Amino acid sequence: MRGPAADSFKNGIEWSLRQVRRSPLAILTLLLGISCSCYAQSKVSLTISAAASLKDTLVEIEASYKQSHANTDFINNFAGSGTLAAQIDQGAPVDVFVSAATRQMDDLESKGLIATGTRRDLLRNTLVLIAPLDSKLRDFVGLTGSGIRMIALGDPASVPAGQYGRQTLLGLRLLDKISTKIVFAKDVRQVLTYVETGNADAGLVYASDAQSSNKVRVVATAPESSHEAIVYPAAVVKGSHNQEGALKFVEYLSSPEAKAIFVKHGFTIAAP
Repeated sequence: MRGPAADSFKNGIEWSLRQVRRSPLAILTLLLGISCSCYAQSKVSLTISAAASLKDTLVEIEASYKQSHANTDFINNFAGSGTLAAQIDQGAPVDVFVSAATRQMDDLESKGLIATGTRRDLLRNTLVLIAPLDSKLRDFVGLTGSGIRMIALGDPASVPAGQYGRQTLLGLRLLDKISTKIVFAKDVRQVLTYVETGNADAGLVYASDAQSSNKVRVVATAPESSHEAIVYPAAVVKGSHNQEGALKFVEYLSSPEAKAIFVKHGFTIAAP
């Protein structure tokens, strides 16, 4: 560059440098601009698809994680595990999947949709029969009584709690007797809401869900032998655009800090 244009450009640069040397505020502004630019570039956004029963717990764990990873933001999608698995199978942009059953995770893994070596079993849970606080229901057999008109259950087609519930009712030889009373819900939290509001006289949820509510009481616990083991696996989805960040969060879910939060909310830590 030569001529008047070059001289003008040179003069502009020299003026800018003189302003920076004269003004500490200008220097600070420049440094802050550089710092903010670097921060923005290192920002991490993770999309978490997790079983509805984990909603309150996972939000608290994410807040704990952000204390040491302030550059991480979370986008949460809570629903029945079958619904979430179907979304991932159809190409939904998900970084981490946490299921309330191994079946959905197994299915995704068999299709090559789970990042190799990232899967781990996190938690166990218990299935319980709940009813409104003023209910006279005392046990599973009481579901056949005339006072019980509607029983809420997660849809077994997509909700693990519904699958476990159906297995339990079959094992106790009650399903045929109460099938006309059953209303299906989209996830286990909707079952809880049905019972809390009195729209259902009873429901089958996880112990962790029952613990989160002061509007229902636990009537009975389903025998462990009556249903498959309730295990929550977590893994990085192979299609994640931030597998490193996703893996760090999955690893954090097994940290002492995360385990303490899980236990506080009524979950049991799965054996390694």
